[in-house]
Amino acid sequence: MRIYSSFEEIDKDLKILKLQTEIDKEEIKLSVDQTKHQLSFKSLIGSSASAVMQKILALKAVSKIMGVKRTQV
Repeated sequence: MRIYSSFEEIDKDLKILKLQTEIDKEEIKLSVDQTKHQLSFKSLIGSSASAVMQKILALKAVSKIMGVKRTQV
């Protein structure tokens, strides 16, 4: 526990705490906005399409390396 010797010290610490609170609130707002963006339909579709394309490219690369030929059904 801190012991204060003047009202100026108390005021200074209160200002610092108020600023820290404002910073924390802004960080929370940014986190919420980033989460909303990441969970948006457009973002989810984009990341899903990207994952599918990566898997397709990986399968093509492996099939070329292994010499696997594609068969027609």
